[in-house]
Amino acid sequence: MVFGYDIIGDVHGHYDHLEVLLRRLGYRETDGAWRHPGRQAIFVGDLIDRGPKQLQTVNAVRSMVDAGSARCVLGNHEFNAIAWFMPDPALPGQHLRPHDARDNRRQHREFLAQVGEGSRLHREIVEWFKSLPLWIDAGAIRVVHACWHPPSIDWLTPRIHADSSVPDTLHVEGSRRGRPAYAAIESVCKGLEVPLPEGVSFRDKDGCARQEARIKWWEPELDTYRKAAIGPPDLTERIPDLPFPEGLRPPPYQGPPVFFGHYWFRGKPQVLSDNCACLDYSVAKDGPLVAYRWDGETRLTSKRMVWSR
Repeated sequence: MVFGYDIIGDVHGHYDHLEVLLRRLGYRETDGAWRHPGRQAIFVGDLIDRGPKQLQTVNAVRSMVDAGSARCVLGNHEFNAIAWFMPDPALPGQHLRPHDARDNRRQHREFLAQVGEGSRLHREIVEWFKSLPLWIDAGAIRVVHACWHPPSIDWLTPRIHADSSVPDTLHVEGSRRGRPAYAAIESVCKGLEVPLPEGVSFRDKDGCARQEARIKWWEPELDTYRKAAIGPPDLTERIPDLPFPEGLRPPPYQGPPVFFGHYWFRGKPQVLSDNCACLDYSVAKDGPLVAYRWDGETRLTSKRMVWSR
């Protein structure tokens, strides 16, 4: 019986941090899987890319899911991995995520090296990624990789499987910029993005030029582009402090506690509000792997944050 949930942030192949965190949370490896006598882990996605032990990470989480001691939602890196592997039905010999794009291969290179690109294991892991839900709505809590965006969730719900996983047809449509599926899956897995004022751009953490910015959808008041943009100060300072258009502001989130990752936070882990918590604290950039221990409270508190170091 599950008495509480431990929601765990983006692991990105840093299995050593995951092992430390699971032990701190009271999980023990038994019969091939990490288990807790009265709790269940929920992973926010992005198990892969960047880190040194991606196979160990996937195997550990997959074993926990199979054993019923964990659940896991689809992250943008898992979605990208599926698109990298799946052939494009409209372009023979090509894939949904183009292999000849330098940034695509660079971001995915370490995973491909560890899994063996095109191997039977590669196919098996991608098929498991396809089984992951886009979100989990457990009633009292919600878990999504990047953004709980009701318009996108409402559009996707009748088009996905009953377990909230993505059918192949939607993977195809979700990989085509300009399609409704692309916009909806981008919002859920990668966050809300808005165009910057004309002539304004910046380079992100990977050095890619951007004319759009991810925004703090959980903030109730977004009055300027700079305050709305997500990122470290040295990045957001390059964005003008111009008024943020009313039409670009999402409605304030008013649902039950929602947990997500994706945003590469820094500093001491803390909740964002009474009902929003980001659990990505940049483990792939020497930060900690973070979890929130939820025991039924309706108001989140930073005292329930646990991390690997």
